[in-house]
Amino acid sequence: MSAAPPGQVRLQKFLSDTGVASRRRAEELILEGRVLVNGRMVDALPAFVNPQTDKVIVDGTPVRVQRREYFLVHKPKGVVCTNDDPSGRIRAVDLLPPLPMPLFPVGRLDAESSGLLLMTNDGELAERITHPRHGVPKTYRAEVRGRVPPDLPARMKKGVYLVDGRAQASDVEVVHASNERSVLMITLREGPNRQVRRMLIRLGYPVRTLKRVQIGPLSVRGLPVGASRRLTPDELRALQRELESTRAPARPASGRSPRRRSSGGPARGARAKPETGGRGHPDPEAPRRRLIT
Repeated sequence: MSAAPPGQVRLQKFLSDTGVASRRRAEELILEGRVLVNGRMVDALPAFVNPQTDKVIVDGTPVRVQRREYFLVHKPKGVVCTNDDPSGRIRAVDLLPPLPMPLFPVGRLDAESSGLLLMTNDGELAERITHPRHGVPKTYRAEVRGRVPPDLPARMKKGVYLVDGRAQASDVEVVHASNERSVLMITLREGPNRQVRRMLIRLGYPVRTLKRVQIGPLSVRGLPVGASRRLTPDELRALQRELESTRAPARPASGRSPRRRSSGGPARGARAKPETGGRGHPDPEAPRRRLIT
């Protein structure tokens, strides 16, 4: 990766820092030819700008450096996380007070889920929270029908094979179990789409309700459903400390990954035995290709 020239920054970072979009989305905007720098279209990467002197326009709108904002939102069920919904549904951004700049959600909750959202125009912070290599913990309260078996937490921590690879929880606690329903607190440090729902249905326990209650040190506690508020300075500092503590380790100088000690798992090239759905349920996530362990 080429270094930025003196006094310049990568164009996608500039767009992210100014609140236009997350860094990944900013790269897409550039490649789609929707960004002008000093009157010329930029549609290839890498690209660099001087934030002090260059004039940047996205979709006809000049981009200016803006104050960074950080809001917590308690998303109700039925509210969508996208900022552009042709169906006209209530969006998470509609729950914010009027602001002079657009904010976007850090990570997503599907429309059927509720709970904590962090919304910001700080693209760099958003990227670090959502990227799985940083492993920022996110905790969910899941309610399922019936009594879950005692070994379910261990199975979820060991890992469940989905059609797009293995997914696992870093911590699972059963906080209630009865013949009618069970409630689990599940912490993830990775982020495949709808991971909690897919893992539990894979094990035979479809989710009835799902709520995200925590992102790193940030909690939904005390924030009413549908409400929003700015992060306090203490909360922002705690979040930044969390991000520093979960920073991905540097790769070895040789560029090779460290050798992994054998854990007694399947030999290289062996086909891993997939989990079976719990209680005899058909397995909608049965792998259709060789599993990588």
